[in-house]
Amino acid sequence: MKRILIFLTLFITAFSSGVFANVKLPKLVGDNMVLQRDVKIPIWGWAESGEKVMVTFLGLKYQTKTGKDGKWKLELKAVSSGGPYEMTIEGKNKISLKNILIGDVWIASGQSNMEWPLSATVNNFKKEIADANFPNIRLFMVEKAVASHPKEDVVSNGWMECSPETVPNFSAVAYFFGRDLQKEIQVPIGLISSNWGGTPAESWTDLESVKKFPRYASEAENLSKSKDDVGELLSKYKQDLAIWTKTSGQDRGYQENGKTWADTDVDVSTWSTMNLPGNWEQPNILPNYDGVVWFRKEINLSAEEIAKGLTLHLSKIDDEDITFFNGIKIGETKGHEALRTYIVPKNLLKEGRNVLTIRVNDTGGGGGIYGNAEDLFMEIGSSSKSLAGNWIYKTAVDTENMPKYPLNREPQYVPTTLYNAMILPLVPYAIKGAIWYQGESNADRAFEYGTLFPDMIKGWRRKWGSDFPFLFVQLANFMHDEAQPANYDWAELREAQTKALELPNTGMALAIDIGNPDDIHPRNKQDVGKRLAFSALKVAYNKNVVFSGPKYQSMEIKGNKVVVTFSNLGSGLEVKDSYGYVKGFAIAGKDEKFVWAKGHQEGNTIVLYSDDVKEPIAIRYDWSNNPDGNIYNKEGLPLVPFRTDNFKGITENR
Repeated sequence: MKRILIFLTLFITAFSSGVFANVKLPKLVGDNMVLQRDVKIPIWGWAESGEKVMVTFLGLKYQTKTGKDGKWKLELKAVSSGGPYEMTIEGKNKISLKNILIGDVWIASGQSNMEWPLSATVNNFKKEIADANFPNIRLFMVEKAVASHPKEDVVSNGWMECSPETVPNFSAVAYFFGRDLQKEIQVPIGLISSNWGGTPAESWTDLESVKKFPRYASEAENLSKSKDDVGELLSKYKQDLAIWTKTSGQDRGYQENGKTWADTDVDVSTWSTMNLPGNWEQPNILPNYDGVVWFRKEINLSAEEIAKGLTLHLSKIDDEDITFFNGIKIGETKGHEALRTYIVPKNLLKEGRNVLTIRVNDTGGGGGIYGNAEDLFMEIGSSSKSLAGNWIYKTAVDTENMPKYPLNREPQYVPTTLYNAMILPLVPYAIKGAIWYQGESNADRAFEYGTLFPDMIKGWRRKWGSDFPFLFVQLANFMHDEAQPANYDWAELREAQTKALELPNTGMALAIDIGNPDDIHPRNKQDVGKRLAFSALKVAYNKNVVFSGPKYQSMEIKGNKVVVTFSNLGSGLEVKDSYGYVKGFAIAGKDEKFVWAKGHQEGNTIVLYSDDVKEPIAIRYDWSNNPDGNIYNKEGLPLVPFRTDNFKGITENR
C-alpha cells in the first residue's frame, strides 16, 4: 500500500509539473485563420518528446511524432479556396479550431507608414471603419518584440475576422490592399501585420545577409553569440522600472490633486528654459539625466487660425512622449527615430493663450526633443509656424536609484532583432507573398540600401524556401526642396528601391504624388493599398492589368534637345497640365550641373531642353525629396523617378 501511495504521488507530481506536456500551437495556427490555397499546408507545434500527434482536416487524418526537441510538423494536402472549416489537433490533449478559411495569405511589414492604423486620421477613416465588414478577410497582428536569437513564436492575440470592431488599429495600407485585392480575385484573404515605426531595414534582415555589411557585421555577430537576449533584458528592465516608479520614482508631474503639469494654470515660475530642438544631456543643461522631463510652450491663436485647424509636428523625441494641449492628452509615441505628428481637436483650441505640454521619458542615452528645427512646427491650414526656440522645462523624477537601461541603444534599431522576433517565427506558415513599406529610416544610407534591401528580400525567401512575390512602396514625397535642382538622399533611396525590381517576382507601388511635404505619414493610404493591389494582380496572379506608371526607356540627344522614350505606357502617355507643360525634369551638360528643363509631349515621348544647356548629356526626373512631376499614363499611374547619369551621390560614402 505504501508503494502504491508513493507511485500515485510521483505520478501526480510528474503530471502537474508538465512532464507529460500538452500539445501547444503557434499563435498563427488558431481559430479564424486563413490557410494558403493550392500548396501543401504546414501545421506545427510542440509537445512531449516522442508524443504522437494527429491532425484531422477536411476528412483526412495526418500523424507524426515529436522529436527529441519536443517539436512536430505536418504538411497537409493542398486544397483550393473555401471554408469555413474545422480542424482538430490531438496529442495527450485535443484542440479544436473553428472558422478556418482557405485563400491567400500576405505578410505586411515595414515601418510607421505600414504600421499606421486605419483609425489614425486616415482619409475618410470614420466611414472606412464603419464599412469594413469583410468576414472573409482575416487580420493577424504581430505585437512588437525584439530578440538576439531566433524566436519560435510571435506575440499576438491571434486571427480576427475583419469588422468595424477589429479593423481600427490594423495597418491601413494592409487593409486597403487586402480589400481591393479580394474584390478582384474573390477568395479569402489573410493579412499578417508585422511592423514597427521608425525602424531600419537591417533590423528586419537575417544574420546571414547582414553579416555581408561591415557596418553591421560585428554588432550582429556579437548579438547572436550573447548568452543574454535583448528582449529578456528589456523585459526585466521594464519590470524593475515599474517597481521603482511605484516606490521611489513617481512622476511629480502627475499630482495627487488630479492635476498635471500640463494644466494651463500650473505655477511655472521655477521652471528653467531650454532651446529646442536639442539633446538635454549637455554639461550646462541635464548631464547624464535619464528620466522624465516636462516641456511647456505657450501658443497664441487667432479666431481665423482656429477655424483652419492645428496640426503639431514635434520632430524626433528621445525616447517616449505624451503630448497635451490645454491640459488634455492628444497623443503619445515611443521610439526616438519617429517624427511625431498630432492633430489637435478643434474643441481644445482657444482664441488667445494656449498651452502645449510634452512629457518626455528618456530611458537611456541622449534625451530630449531633438532632430531638425524645420521638423518642429505647427501646421495651420496651408501655413506653418515654427516651434523651435525657447521652451520651459522641469525634471519630474529623482533618478539616483533609477534602474539603468541595460542596452547601448534601443534594440529595435539593432541588426537582426526584428527579424528574429517578428519575421522568422512566422516560418513555415504558407504565404502567397509580402508587401513592404519602409525606407525612411535608411534614407541617409541610400546607396547602401541598394544592396541591403535586395539582400533582405533574398534572406526572407531563403527561409521560406520560395521566391514568393515581394511588393513594396516607393517613398512618398516629403519635406521642402531647394529652388534649384540638387542632390537629395530621399531621391537616392527611391533609386535604390527601384533597383530591387531586378529581383524576380517583385513589384513597386509609387506614392510620389500622394504624400504631404509637411507630414511623413501621408493620410492617403487608400491609393497606396490600391497600387499595391495592382502590382499583386500582375506579379502574383499574372493578370493582364496596367500595374505601374511609365518607366524611362531611352533618350536621344538632338542638338540642344533630348527626346525621351518610355515603357509601361498603358493606354498612353499623359501630361497632367492644362497647357501641356512638363514639370519635374532637370537637364545637365558636361559640367554636371543640373538646371530645370523645359519640355512638351510629342506622342508617347517627351522633348526636353534648356536655354542654359547647349550640349545636354543627362536628365533627371522627380529627383528630389518633394518633387512636382506631372507625367502619368492614362490609367493615372505616375512616371517612376529616374536619372540617366551615374554621377556620385551624396550617400555613396556614408
